[in-house]
Amino acid sequence: MSRYVLLISVIILYSTSHAMGSSDDNEIELDKHHNYKDMTQILKAVNKKCPDITRLYSIGKSVQGRALLVLVISDKPDVHEKGEPEFKYVGNMHGNEVVGRELLLNLVQYMCNEYKKGNDTIKYLVNNVRIHVLVSMNPDGYEQAYNTPFPKDYMTGRANVRGVDLNRNFPDFSQIECSTEDSNHLALNRDYAREAVEGLILEPETKAVFEWIMEIPFVISANLHGGDLVANYPYDNTCNGKTREYHECPDDKTFRYIALSYSQNNPAMASSTGCDRSDHFHYGTTNGAEWYSVRGGMQDFNYLASNCMEITLELSCQKFPPPQNLPYYWRMNKNSLLTYIEQVTCGVKGFVNDSSTGAGIPYSRIEVRDIDHYIITAADGDYWRILAPGTYDIRVTSQGYDDSPYKQVTVPDCTAGSAIRLDFLLNQQSKKEIKDELGTMRAILRSLENED
Repeated sequence: MSRYVLLISVIILYSTSHAMGSSDDNEIELDKHHNYKDMTQILKAVNKKCPDITRLYSIGKSVQGRALLVLVISDKPDVHEKGEPEFKYVGNMHGNEVVGRELLLNLVQYMCNEYKKGNDTIKYLVNNVRIHVLVSMNPDGYEQAYNTPFPKDYMTGRANVRGVDLNRNFPDFSQIECSTEDSNHLALNRDYAREAVEGLILEPETKAVFEWIMEIPFVISANLHGGDLVANYPYDNTCNGKTREYHECPDDKTFRYIALSYSQNNPAMASSTGCDRSDHFHYGTTNGAEWYSVRGGMQDFNYLASNCMEITLELSCQKFPPPQNLPYYWRMNKNSLLTYIEQVTCGVKGFVNDSSTGAGIPYSRIEVRDIDHYIITAADGDYWRILAPGTYDIRVTSQGYDDSPYKQVTVPDCTAGSAIRLDFLLNQQSKKEIKDELGTMRAILRSLENED
């Protein structure tokens, strides 16, 4: 696609409303930065205005004791509903990168207002997705940046108050993936992920988000940053120590697809080559490692330690722009923020159940032929496998059960609710089969001990 055609298409896109309402009815000021006190008041106000579809909770505290507040938006915000996917937005990980923080405050208020007005798109999202919004992961760093006079410098408030960059503070599981070329072992054993962090020094903000990711079966996520203009997807880290080189993850095709879903709905990002005209940006997207290598980032951690597919959004060339510029960023990003949530309702979804009892089977592996990355079922046997449009062969394996045969499924282009339903019934293995498997495993262990 030529840049001219692309530019025309995004201008047309920008002129449409995406059926998301014509007015915002914001009670908060769009052209103002909101500190921790302001942010807390806004979240409480939204919760009070829409108590039936929101819940406000904290996942922990920052170094200085500020609560890491999350607002949930869903028709049943207090519980995980069987078959309903979990989604999250995380803002302000770098405290001085503030556009995402303001966008998320606008978003939760907008969704509350539009739901009450009967907006069909918002009603669909609220009724079919459980949306978690962590407006500020680094409230201490934000306060440092907020209290620095304009023009803001490039670094004050980026790290937490101990001087730790939170996006370099997650367990570096990508190094394990590089050495083993295996992206599955972590996602399939959450106890391993927890054990792997023992002895690591994780900041309280990092530890809180780590536990949050381990607790809730998130499917898709985005981490909102600033300082450039691009949608960045895994992997973020090179394997050979180079500062930049494309590092393709098993779900590269799908990540490129969902990253484009954000960039192509943002007129500025869609036509951008970045604030410094990067050769590594393509229609507003980039592979993280090709742009520059990051170790210990949250994006790769989500992919390797859980089912969650996360991208990183760079939303502005200025990290802390003047307040009068903030309404512009809302106009550029509103449709993208909502369209990206829609991605969690696409791909393939279903249940894995015991054929004799009908009970859901948790921790079953959903395997896609030729994509070397499994996901696992949630506690009720429900699953959501995000996939780019195409035809795939999918099967399920689970300890104590016979493997299912592969089933072929064709995934359409993503529109709200277009996920293909694909259920599996698994037959329990006989006691003899289980005993034989255990015997084989013991024999392998004995042979390994003898080699040592």
